[in-house]
Order: sequence, then structure tokens, then C-alpha cells
Amino acid sequence: MNNRIVVIGSSNVDLIMKMDHLPEKGETVTDAEFFQVYGGKGANQAVAAARAGGNVAFVSCVGEDAYTPQMVQNYKNDGIDTSFVFNEKGKASGHALIMIGGEGMNYISVAPGANYGLTPAKIDEALPVIDEAAIIVMQYEIPEETIKYVIDLANRKNIPVLWNCAPARAFDLSYIPKINILVLNEVEAGFLTELSVENNSDAEKAAGILVAKGVEKVIITLGSQGAFVLTKNEKVSVPSFKVNAIDTAAGDTFAVHLLLLWLKGNR
Repeated sequence: MNNRIVVIGSSNVDLIMKMDHLPEKGETVTDAEFFQVYGGKGANQAVAAARAGGNVAFVSCVGEDAYTPQMVQNYKNDGIDTSFVFNEKGKASGHALIMIGGEGMNYISVAPGANYGLTPAKIDEALPVIDEAAIIVMQYEIPEETIKYVIDLANRKNIPVLWNCAPARAFDLSYIPKINILVLNEVEAGFLTELSVENNSDAEKAAGILVAKGVEKVIITLGSQGAFVLTKNEKVSVPSFKVNAIDTAAGDTFAVHLLLLWLKGNR
């Protein structure tokens, strides 16, 4: 069975400050540690899948700033096919400003930059790798029109789609039935279903709404409470195990390791 994973999504330069507590409004927190790393939900998932042994092609847009060449080289170093990582002239790559407090909680602000240059026309250029896909993985840091275009394309080609609806923002809900695997955290699940999702019971109600709309599998992550999975024929609550949280932004890695297990089970 073909096992090519095609990740379509964002590439970002992350500027991170770690501090003993996150600032209140108007507060300045000093003595922070500064790190410059590479991120973006698309890139995070592509790298995580490749490092876990996946056969990965990445479709993305990057800019012309000084960080970009090393960022793309890092993808190549991880064995990712970057044939369709496009360079947007006259734009900076996406950038994220991230503050992480003492308990791993974070504030994040993102400037999309070149990520919004990932248009349907560029998806057409990337058809050589898309046609090889066992599954397509997307997030929500690229334009909505591109996500919808990819979903329609994948449906016509009978390629499964895993969509990690992150971060939460408005979306054309008529496309929900076209998604095979929908991965959400509690905030994103609440956003799509207009419910408050705080525990397994809430997650079951929210997932039920989404499965009723036609999604094959809904997975809702609940932080320290674990995760909840629902299909038309299956309901599973998976407890978490205790860790010392360094950074709570682990959703990208969760999604692709889940995907690799799904691919293994469908061989």
C-alpha cells in the first residue's frame, strides 16, 4: 500500500521567550530566556511525521527573509520532500511570537506572511506529490479557500483527508462531511459545534454533532484529561498519563503520530 503522507500547511519562524509566569495586561516580565526555532503547524506535523519514520512530502510557502534557507534545509535534513515548498518573492516567512510561562501554558501570536501565498494555483502545481498521497494532512494556518480546494480535490481522487482545525476560526461547515479524520482540541471542538467542551461528556456531545454531519472519525484532545474518539461504530476515551509539562503545544505531534498508527492499521 502507498504510504506517502502529504502535509499541506504553514511554515513559521518561531521567536520564543520562556519566563516564570505569563504577564498580565500591562505587566512587563523580565529575565526571560530567548530561543529562535522553526515551527508552523504544517511544518511541525511534516517534521514530526518524518522523524517518526513517515514518508513525507510538504507543500508550503516560505518567504525571502534571512531565516528561510536554513528552515527549508532543516526539512531536507529530516528526509522531507520539499519539491513543492514555494518561495514567495518580496514577503517574509510566517513568524510566531510565543511566550511560555512556568507551568508550560503559553501565549501565541502569528503573522502569516508567505503562508497566505499558498493558493489553489500552487496546489495545482503540487499535483505530482498529491497524486501519490495515501493521506493528506492540513491545519488552519493557510487560506480557507485553499483548504476547501484541497478537500474537493482529495474527494475527487479518493484520498483521505486529516484536518487539524487549528487554530479555531470561522470555516464553511458545509465542508465538514468531506473530511475523513477531524482532530480538534476542546476549544476548537467548542468553536465548531457552539458547545462548551471541558470534559469527556462534553467531548462526546460535540463529536456526536460532527459525526452526524458526516465526518468518519472525530478525535478531541482534552489536555490532562486525555482524548476522546468517536465514529459511527466506535466510542473510545483514552486517559492521559502524567508528565512535567514544558510546553502544552503538543497537538501537532499528537495528530501525526495518530496518523502513522492509522496508516499502519490500513496497510
